[in-house]
Amino acid sequence: MTIIRAESLVSVPWKNGGGTTRVIATDRENATLDDFHWRVSIAQVDTASPFSVFPGIDRTIVLLNGAGFHMTLDGKERHALTTPYEPFEFAGESRVDIELAGGPTQDFNLMTRRPHARGFVAVCAGNVTLSASDSIALAYLVVGEAHVDGVLLQPGDSWRPTTEAAIRLGEGALAIVAHVA
Repeated sequence: MTIIRAESLVSVPWKNGGGTTRVIATDRENATLDDFHWRVSIAQVDTASPFSVFPGIDRTIVLLNGAGFHMTLDGKERHALTTPYEPFEFAGESRVDIELAGGPTQDFNLMTRRPHARGFVAVCAGNVTLSASDSIALAYLVVGEAHVDGVLLQPGDSWRPTTEAAIRLGEGALAIVAHVA
């Protein structure tokens, strides 16, 4: 198992330079923007900068905190990402412009490269045990506490299963779980 502590995440610029993100994990060490099969990150959205374009990538985004933003995809489809913990899926090749609904926000991102990986995001709440055998690539703790083999996770920490371990969410905990196949 791998525990990824929130304080270990390094902020890097978006591909287009319009914002910053903290990469939590990729499918393998040293994977780059050009060759990852899957990637999980936390983006900081401070301005109405357009999203980076990622051809051949499926994206799932989840509002973590802040008022969120309104997305316009390819100049037509609109989506309000204003409700925390509700996953929204879209194609990475879409041109995405945003309008902030308030101040800065943070969001959770899962990106999977076609045809190498497919993924989805689930939100899990308190008193649940998730095992590595559930196609979990990563579990990100949003609220509360969780335990993995006696190791305490705090909000912002992540668990990346590498064995048949399991994560136990405590009462009142909430985690965003990236499943990848």
